[in-house]
Amino acid sequence: MDKDSNRTSVLQHVSQNVRRLRHVRGLSQSALAENSGVSRRMLVAIEAGEKNVSLSTLDLIAEALGVAFADLIKAADNRDSSRINELAWAGEHAGSKAVLLASTPARREVELWEWRLEPGEFYKTNADPEGFSEQIFVFEGCLTLLIDDEARALAAGEFFTYASNRTHGYRNDGAVATRFVRNVVI
Repeated sequence: MDKDSNRTSVLQHVSQNVRRLRHVRGLSQSALAENSGVSRRMLVAIEAGEKNVSLSTLDLIAEALGVAFADLIKAADNRDSSRINELAWAGEHAGSKAVLLASTPARREVELWEWRLEPGEFYKTNADPEGFSEQIFVFEGCLTLLIDDEARALAAGEFFTYASNRTHGYRNDGAVATRFVRNVVI
């Protein structure tokens, strides 16, 4: 899919979601404009799918609607609310982009970790408290993610979100180092 069709797709999601959420809350465009600090003209263009909107503008609209940023950009038919995987921004230069991979509610804090496992390395941990979750994004090699001793292979470029209140671990079964980012959502 090219940059323009990706941008069109996210604009359609934003357009539909802003309109739907505004109606659910019983707000007019003028009321949402006043609550968010975004001009009514901008909201009309967003709801019509005509305006490439900035991430900061979407943050203002999401806050005014009382929803998460992810609720504005995800596809309406998305069955897994934690897995977004939607283009949120495309730059002027080919390849410049921001993709929201996953979203999960947090009670207190989020920890961002960078991990490197050499071939044959294994790390296993106990279950986290109820309500904790993890988001894993592999950017080099292949990671074997174990959850309750069930293995899931994640190649470079893949991600996975899961409740971490179960035993889990990370293993490198490959011949090269595996590097991944781990977010612990508390």
